[in-house]
Amino acid sequence: MDTLRVFTAGRKNCYSIRAGKGERVILRAGFYYGNYDNRSSPPSFDIQFDGNNWATVDSSSTQFVFYEVTYVTKRDYVSVCVAQTKRDQFPFISSIEIRGLESTMYSRGDQDYPLHMIKRVAYGTNKVIRYRDDPYDRVWAPAVGKHGLIDVASDAPHIRTGILDRPPSAVLQNAMTAVDPSDRIKFRLQFPPVNLNIYLNMYFSEVSLLNATTEKRSFQLLIDDEPVLDSPILPPYGSCLEAYDNNITVFSNFTFALAPMEESTLPPIINAMEIFLIGDLLEDGTESKDVEGLLILQSAFGVLQDWSGDPCLPKPYSWEWIECSSDPTPRVTTLYLSSFDLTGGVPDFGTMDALETIDFHNNSLEGPIPEFLATLPNLKQLNLASNQFSGPVPDSLSKKNGLNLVVTGNPDLCTSGNSCKTFTSSSLTE
Repeated sequence: MDTLRVFTAGRKNCYSIRAGKGERVILRAGFYYGNYDNRSSPPSFDIQFDGNNWATVDSSSTQFVFYEVTYVTKRDYVSVCVAQTKRDQFPFISSIEIRGLESTMYSRGDQDYPLHMIKRVAYGTNKVIRYRDDPYDRVWAPAVGKHGLIDVASDAPHIRTGILDRPPSAVLQNAMTAVDPSDRIKFRLQFPPVNLNIYLNMYFSEVSLLNATTEKRSFQLLIDDEPVLDSPILPPYGSCLEAYDNNITVFSNFTFALAPMEESTLPPIINAMEIFLIGDLLEDGTESKDVEGLLILQSAFGVLQDWSGDPCLPKPYSWEWIECSSDPTPRVTTLYLSSFDLTGGVPDFGTMDALETIDFHNNSLEGPIPEFLATLPNLKQLNLASNQFSGPVPDSLSKKNGLNLVVTGNPDLCTSGNSCKTFTSSSLTE
């Protein structure tokens, strides 16, 4: 991958991509620094999705790195944002991928929480497996550091994979096993020294048809040396068995293993595994009425179209020209649009009924002052100074209780019918 886009301005920069509301998706963002700026200094920055914090990107001079999250969308679009967190370290992005999943996949947990991929491994193979071998384009990496374990290949002519999470048959055609029937398969994973909740999937398929009289492969999943399944794992031949735990609390010294049962004549085996970090509760996003109003403003004023992603979230990365409330579903309370070179008339963004302050001064806005502004119930400050508004100031605005209205610097503005005499009021300044 030899192209990227770098962002040298703005608190956050976003891409918004159409998706189905309520759809379960895989979202993947990739980063390859490649010393594009000849500084030999890979930057660090944050990434966000749909108004949620995602990860801190530690980019590499030599390696492509990617981050993946699986979740159920709450809007009819998906957004990916990069946010600068360190001076002179500019965010960039190389790729964004969205893949749709079946609604039943990865559904054993609470759908209000995202699954951040930690590891997805295909054992016994030496290549990465993804689309076309996996119709959902999951990235299955080959195992590294086998620690005395051996690779084996399945001789099954066909492997059925119709289980809940739909592993592709390609990851079931190979496996990893211990050498001795009494040996365990131990998994060595490093976790930070804090409690984390993870979601674990393991996939098993027998690699040969066993002699029912003399051969048996039976083992148990142990977490911190304690069995976690109600019954032992007996991998089926020609199909797949999935073992899972959808909420494991882990710490830095966490261990898990596959341990043979006493009656087993063959060692444990594993074909594939997925480990996810269960993320924080998904944000609902900025109030939809406010998003609608902001889109109307962006449609009217092209200069505002550089802003995308969730307007208010995550904190503190709201759009630079708005302020938001701290409610669980944030409301836009302020528009700071002074000196934005706005031209033309003001569109109707009356759905934004939590607005308290609107500042449009020092632009080239023209036409009549729209009356819908008077219907905003919480509006306290309205600055329309230094524009090209014309016609009368609506009585509904000039007489609105508690509103500080500023209209100075609009030479064609009439304050009473066709008269352009100076109007003085405690709440109106011209």
